Amino acid sequence: MKRIMLIPAIAAALFAFTPGMVMAKGEKTVMVGGAPMYPSKNIVENAVNSKDHTTLVAAVKAAGLVETLQSAGPFTVFAPTNAAFDMLPAGTVDNLLKTENKAMLTGVLTYHVVAGNWSAAEIMAAIKKGGGSYKAKTVQGEELTFMWKDNWIWIKDAKGGVAKVTIKDVNQKNGVIHVIDHVLLP
Repeated sequence: MKRIMLIPAIAAALFAFTPGMVMAKGEKTVMVGGAPMYPSKNIVENAVNSKDHTTLVAAVKAAGLVETLQSAGPFTVFAPTNAAFDMLPAGTVDNLLKTENKAMLTGVLTYHVVAGNWSAAEIMAAIKKGGGSYKAKTVQGEELTFMWKDNWIWIKDAKGGVAKVTIKDVNQKNGVIHVIDHVLLP
């Protein structure tokens, strides 16, 4: 009889995770780019393992932001995928990665970072409180606008471009990552 009662409890515990969430090395992780993201690691330690974020990692290195994103933070990072960078006009990424464009690259990357540790639930609460949208100042200094549409969190940049949060709440030791499908431009 006890054995039968354990099965529903185990099943309930298994389905309590977010899709893509797994247990790895005793930690509740989220799979991003084919790799588990560990809450005990910092943003850079996790990002380097995502095959979907190699362009972002290369850009962070070129901008000299590795040490910053390994610091205590906390940071909320909206991380564009390689596919998002591929949508930019031809030559844009190569141009940004040039040494002489380091300041511009740094500006674009820090435009994807908000100070603090903002979970999807906290972003949603701010959107609701704001009557359908919420503006947040980025580390770069300009604002992003957050909205809720079609059961997704959307982010609008200063140029009117929008990105969808495709993977939310990837918790890190020094903040949280939300994966997005477009590059945001200040």
